[in-house]
Amino acid sequence: MSKTVKDALDALRLGNESYVNAETMSGDVSKKTRERTSHEGQSPYAVIVTCSDSRVIPEAIFSAGIGELFVIRAAGNVVDDIVTGSVEYAVDHLGCGLVVVLGHTHCGAVDAALHHAPEGHVKAITDRIKDAIGGEENADVACRLNVENSVRELKGANIAGAEIVGAVYDIESGRVRFW
Repeated sequence: MSKTVKDALDALRLGNESYVNAETMSGDVSKKTRERTSHEGQSPYAVIVTCSDSRVIPEAIFSAGIGELFVIRAAGNVVDDIVTGSVEYAVDHLGCGLVVVLGHTHCGAVDAALHHAPEGHVKAITDRIKDAIGGEENADVACRLNVENSVRELKGANIAGAEIVGAVYDIESGRVRFW
């Protein structure tokens, strides 16, 4: 089932509204769906590039079930060759027409870029975020700038056939703001 970009965005918005008002997860994780997707494969209607933060669960946030979202997670939702290749796969081979880069409030990676000097492999993440946010000191603004940078990087990769948009998930309210 391939959705138009508008239909996919509408499904995400409606799913998020359902999530904001839910007490339990509402996506279809039934045995029937597991069996169907096992035999027929996946047909996600959107790609979500998001942070590895355990509080950010795209399937829950968008009230989606098995096979509905192609989720790519990297700390700070930074885009590298692996993330870009994963997006290309979802667009080219699975027919996803919508890619959402989903940042979130209270992001530890953004906070580390703003207030700490990590070492080791974490520094590679925070350096990319620092490049994206410039001299910004406000965490919420920095989060948005970081998302916008990842959107630009994916658009620069010339992934044909996909609309790429940014969004921020508020971990307190559960709401997602798209742009």
